Amino acid sequence: MTLTELRYIVALAQEGNFSRAAEFCSVSQPTLSVAIARLEDEFGVQLFERGKGFVSPSAVGHKVVEQAKRALGEAEKVRQVAMLGRDQLEGPLRLGVIHTIGPYLLPQLIHSLKVVAPAMPLAIEENMTATLADMLHDNEVDVVIIALPFDVPGVLTRAIYDESFKVVVPRGHPWESREWIAPEDVAGDEVLLLKAGNCFRDQVLGACPQVSSPETDVRLGHSIGTIRCMVASGLGVSVLPDSALGHPYSNDMISVIPFKEPAPARRVALAWRPGFVRPKAIEALLDAVRGLRSPAYRLLV
Repeated sequence: MTLTELRYIVALAQEGNFSRAAEFCSVSQPTLSVAIARLEDEFGVQLFERGKGFVSPSAVGHKVVEQAKRALGEAEKVRQVAMLGRDQLEGPLRLGVIHTIGPYLLPQLIHSLKVVAPAMPLAIEENMTATLADMLHDNEVDVVIIALPFDVPGVLTRAIYDESFKVVVPRGHPWESREWIAPEDVAGDEVLLLKAGNCFRDQVLGACPQVSSPETDVRLGHSIGTIRCMVASGLGVSVLPDSALGHPYSNDMISVIPFKEPAPARRVALAWRPGFVRPKAIEALLDAVRGLRSPAYRLLV
């Protein structure tokens, strides 16, 4: 049984005539007649009653024709879904992003992407790097935005921008008047960090090794926003990414001080599976990144 044969029996039931049914299906009458006879032999039942000048579905033939119509309708839906897949920039793109990037990058990125690919909204998953790596592997997200290094086998990455780190202190702090701070100076005071398991915490510890010394009193926060508030409350100092310190996140209760050059920074990248079937969607995302205008991002694309 094939879809073509199902089309033949539906056409014959509708037309009530072999010649008209064959014409409707754009085949010869013998081709249609042989196909229907073959189908009746396969089923072991007569689908049509044939008489002089008429052809009509049998009792079971009526049921088969109705089921064939439903089957052809579902097959058409499959075709339509497949046709939609021809346009790689139509339909949601499942985007994963880490917590320390999402709130600051996404508003600008979404706005830029609407210009590049207006029919491709983002279905966003914000999570930890390790979880996003698993979701990418399991095809639960299409592409992720993470900070390098991202050493996951079988994954493609493309660096999109660099972002500097800066020191934040409460107003009135002794460091407030300094023009810059050396990474080794971030020690011996109450330093606020993200909790363990966050890649940004690891990057800060790598950039400012004195933070992890026994003399440093480290306090922990759950998010960059929480740490920013803790600094404003006078609970300590911290190191935050540049994108989290501009408008609308800046306030009069904290001072932002740059690091001595070369300033510590993180490199942010896209990552996706090599076999991802919508490469044009990746290109559109890169085009949207190129449209970012924030001074916090030193673009690499």
